[in-house]
Amino acid sequence: MAHFEVEYTGNLRCRATHLRSGTVIETDAPVDNHGKGERFSPTDLVATALGVCMMTVMGIAAQDKQLSLEGTRLEIEKTMATSPRRIIKIRVDVHFPDELKITEADRAHLERVARNCPVAKSIHPDIEQDIHFHWPSSVTA
Repeated sequence: MAHFEVEYTGNLRCRATHLRSGTVIETDAPVDNHGKGERFSPTDLVATALGVCMMTVMGIAAQDKQLSLEGTRLEIEKTMATSPRRIIKIRVDVHFPDELKITEADRAHLERVARNCPVAKSIHPDIEQDIHFHWPSSVTA
């Protein structure tokens, strides 16, 4: 079980602390919702959590197969609806490094693992998860 503490610091900002490590994340309301947009918003964290979770479980699966995914980069885009205000779509583009040598079977396994990560399975089904994997041209059979 993980424990966190959140403190409202004023001006639509919060400070969240991971109690075990002391790591702190500060949030801000987005510009289009009365904030300054100078930090991650709560809904930004939801979208980011999806990408980080996908990358983490792919990293675990890659370690099991002695593959290195270092340098893999994710671009994440969140789309909001206005009424009611909520996330309606999260797009994740996963860009693997050109140096990665990987088989088609390992590629399929990593995609399956990513699409079924705990955060992906926790997000409401009304939120579209638009996931794209960009593999190097060196994929082998």
